[in-house]
Amino acid sequence: MSTFDDRPVLADYTTLGLGGPAKTFLRAGTTEELVAAVRAADEAGEPVLILGGGSNLVVADSGFPGTVVHADTRGVEFEEAGTDPETGEPVVLLRAQAGVEWDPLVEQVVAEGLSGLEFLSGIPGRVGSTPIQNVGAYGQDVSQTVREVLVHDRRTGELRTMTNAECGFTYRDSVFKGDPRYLVCEVVFALHRSELSRPVAYAEVARTMGVDAGERVPLERARETVLGLRRGKGMVVEAGDPDTRSAGSFFTNPVVSEEIFEAVRDRAAERLGPDVPVPGHPDGHGGIKLSAAWLIDKAGFAKGYGDGPARISGKHTLALTNPGGASTEDLLALAREVRAGVEAAFGVRLVNEPVMVGVSL
Repeated sequence: MSTFDDRPVLADYTTLGLGGPAKTFLRAGTTEELVAAVRAADEAGEPVLILGGGSNLVVADSGFPGTVVHADTRGVEFEEAGTDPETGEPVVLLRAQAGVEWDPLVEQVVAEGLSGLEFLSGIPGRVGSTPIQNVGAYGQDVSQTVREVLVHDRRTGELRTMTNAECGFTYRDSVFKGDPRYLVCEVVFALHRSELSRPVAYAEVARTMGVDAGERVPLERARETVLGLRRGKGMVVEAGDPDTRSAGSFFTNPVVSEEIFEAVRDRAAERLGPDVPVPGHPDGHGGIKLSAAWLIDKAGFAKGYGDGPARISGKHTLALTNPGGASTEDLLALAREVRAGVEAAFGVRLVNEPVMVGVSL
């Protein structure tokens, strides 16, 4: 395990480039080191922050007054696991440790002819964060393929394997989010050996590829299409592009009742005209999922909005960016302005997707 004595600035470890110093900073290169570091800090009564790729964190300018454990574990294993009775395709279990970089793993999986993660291409971060957020994009999320998660239970001190059902997955949420009890150590995904993707479930992807929803396409084509769409929205971290200095989508898409959806449509008609449709679709659980990006744009916050050092991305209204020189407080001030504007315009209160460390929205 590596210990850093110079109190690294967490801005160097987040995609936003924001965050002050850590009181203690440890790098864990194995699962054993990861568990030992967290256990030692817990026994000492020290606050703990588990750091992966830093792609979904908003860290206070003052930093973190405890132990930051950088999960840098890198093991990946594949195991044949029979045949899916519904599709007839071979099932392969992928076991990946928490510190594995996500997109290179997706690239490897696609190259090896395994389907199940292809529409999650281009997402920054590491494996350990994927079940916490129930990471998803373009009609696919990890809850569809997570078989089990190996965790360190900080309450009992034991390693425990949790099934998919025990993870409590919902839209961009799980039992892990907002509750520090479980330290994610490894994730097992159940993938299919196939040259074809899972059925296309997102209208924008289907339109871009010229196929119907529900069709399956070659894995490489699915990956390249998603990467192209994400690049066009500044959602692939690339050096030299200030629009990618973000935490991805800053707000989740609101899920509302039919009654609230009708109220939003009424407000939209008053604000924008009676013929402007409000995008929304059933979430599968009795609610209507709205587009946060549409709400932000129609509330008056266009791409590139912002006169200060923090701005809305010039490519996508859902991303708040630090082009250079912003502080965390600058970013939060912009986020609060956007949230208040959307609520005033449509009566819907947006919820942040990134994890807040030492700050709140």
